[in-house]
Amino acid sequence: MTAPAEQDLKQRTAVALTRARERTALLTSCVEDSELTAQHSPLMSPLVWDLAHIGNQEEQWLWRAVGGREALRPEIDSMYDAFEHPRASRPTLPLLAPAEARAYAADVRDRILHVLDGTRLEGRPLVDAAFAFGMIAQHEQQHDETMLITHQLRKGPAALTAPPPPATADGAPEQREVLVPGGPFTMGTSDEPWALDNERPAHTRIVASFHIDTVPVTNGAYQAFMADGGYRDERWWQAEGWDQIRQHAIEAPLFWRREGGQWLRRRFGVTEPVAEDEPVLHVSWYEADAYARWAGRRLPTEAEWEKAARHDPATGRSRRYPWGDADPTPVHANLAQRHLGPAPAGSYPEGASPLGVRQLIGDVWEWTASDFLPYPGFTAFPYKEYSEVFFGPEHKVLRGGSFAVDPVACRGTFRNWDLPVRRQIFAGFRTARDAEPA
Repeated sequence: MTAPAEQDLKQRTAVALTRARERTALLTSCVEDSELTAQHSPLMSPLVWDLAHIGNQEEQWLWRAVGGREALRPEIDSMYDAFEHPRASRPTLPLLAPAEARAYAADVRDRILHVLDGTRLEGRPLVDAAFAFGMIAQHEQQHDETMLITHQLRKGPAALTAPPPPATADGAPEQREVLVPGGPFTMGTSDEPWALDNERPAHTRIVASFHIDTVPVTNGAYQAFMADGGYRDERWWQAEGWDQIRQHAIEAPLFWRREGGQWLRRRFGVTEPVAEDEPVLHVSWYEADAYARWAGRRLPTEAEWEKAARHDPATGRSRRYPWGDADPTPVHANLAQRHLGPAPAGSYPEGASPLGVRQLIGDVWEWTASDFLPYPGFTAFPYKEYSEVFFGPEHKVLRGGSFAVDPVACRGTFRNWDLPVRRQIFAGFRTARDAEPA
């Protein structure tokens, strides 16, 4: 790598790290310390745990592993090990207080910027193309999204504000669905420098022709399922999902309630009418699957989703993003917490795929039909606990990223996963169907 190229990479890396820390600061400074130490849901950590965990991971990977320096706070490693302590038990730990957690994370960051400046970004897998620094920037942004979920779960008045998404210039596309031709395409990546292990390696995947929705399923469409008794009809549900619906008396997406003849939702401390033209949000995989069955359709597989998002039929190549290889900008997708909710279905026409499928990146994570499994030739790197321990039928794949995702942690190849019962995450879906026989 030439000196100018390395310097440019270091500058871009520092920007990614700084952007993540600015967002962390916003999410942890907008409420009182008592709210940082409280557990707002047993599903989530106290915000102050996330804050110190971010600093601890940065210390372990960049200060110790990359920089080869002596540990700063080895005594807290166990306390901030996500596998050693489930979320529900973290409030019982002797966590760093907010002021100490802030000071610790700031001290680590100051040191890491010096490590970055003095590190040659080639010659070792961990530092090639600044991989470890990019991994940590993504890790922090992923925890920022987790903290935003905690903000959604917390009770009380609004602590965060943001402007609404821009109005759609041309409205929703006229086509409800598009045909994605069958055949081979390149899935995954071997050359995206900051791609994580589960996105690798690039490999050929063959899918049959299928139709896929041009936009995510909206609140209005989902209400038709509800009005037709969708939550009361066992026909549409997987057995485990039906048990969840009955056990918890679920009758609508999370945070919705019926009042005065209309559906209302609570979003970041504000109660408002449900917007029918927005993608439905806070539904589990079971709810998404049930809706698709009710509609006479199905969820797309992960391979189908990626082909719709990345494959260019004109050239036969797979793009980085639906719109091309350029990094996302505000005209392409609703990302980076610029807004506190999804944009109306049909927004961001400049972010459409070659076949005209919109909002594949940003707005809502999209449930797929697929289990979270490794690609052929998968190798865990740099640690098994990022992906490998989650492989199997217990977790379903989500794709695309939500309004809460930063571009550094969002690509056409990026894979998210969660348990099919999860509803607090910023997840929606779109549907697909097999193509008719020729």
